[in-house]
Amino acid sequence: MRTAMAIAAHPDDIEFMMAGTLLLLKQAGYDIHYLNLSGGNCGSVEYDSETTKKIRLAEAQQAAQVLGAHFHPPFCNDLEIVYDLKTLRRLAAIVREVNPAVVLTHSSVDYMEDHSNTCRLVVTATFARGMPNFTSVPTRPTGSYDCTLYHAMPHGLRDPFGRPVIAGAFVNTTAVHRIKLEALKAHQSQQNWLDVSQNLNSYLQTMEDMALEVGRMSGKYLYAEGWRRHLHYGFCAPDADPLQELGDDYFINEDFYKTYHAP
Repeated sequence: MRTAMAIAAHPDDIEFMMAGTLLLLKQAGYDIHYLNLSGGNCGSVEYDSETTKKIRLAEAQQAAQVLGAHFHPPFCNDLEIVYDLKTLRRLAAIVREVNPAVVLTHSSVDYMEDHSNTCRLVVTATFARGMPNFTSVPTRPTGSYDCTLYHAMPHGLRDPFGRPVIAGAFVNTTAVHRIKLEALKAHQSQQNWLDVSQNLNSYLQTMEDMALEVGRMSGKYLYAEGWRRHLHYGFCAPDADPLQELGDDYFINEDFYKTYHAP
């Protein structure tokens, strides 16, 4: 069975920007996997770091269960996701173990470094999947196979300078939006934290608003997630685009490839 994997920085990032597409891939016959690099230990003003990690681990496991995804435990802390060799070797081991045909991850630019650093790590770990001279920890067999990498929209749909980010393609998540919402609801501890830290007065409404806005951008769908396909060199065939298997629920924005857009 082919596999698809979502790799994000924090518990709830997948639910915000990637879960709808992951669910549709599952419906299309993919075995789906769920990994957050960080345990989310800084995401609280009520609990200490270790208590917060335990709470958020349980929430993330519940969210993955709602999605029907294989859960992979985190191995970093918040604000400690850095592009270093130790982290890269661990992530490479997981990628090699899963053998994903599709990888979903963050935008290359986003409002915080944990997101963009996760993106960099995912790109390199995926690129290195077939390189036996790059050692993963623990050691896992390498494999040469097509793996298509997609970058989600940044949180807020803008780059760090406030410029709108344009999607290269859209996935219609309307049919699975309710499940996506249920998965996000599993992260109950985050409502108060995001109210305090980022002034998100409604945690669930924020996701709802972004999904509606991406749907509006598509000009076709009510709720949607936006994607940009990573350049194929070292990853897959030039024309590989497995999200096309979603049929009418996938729409390529041809205008994206005609002019340069802000990253």
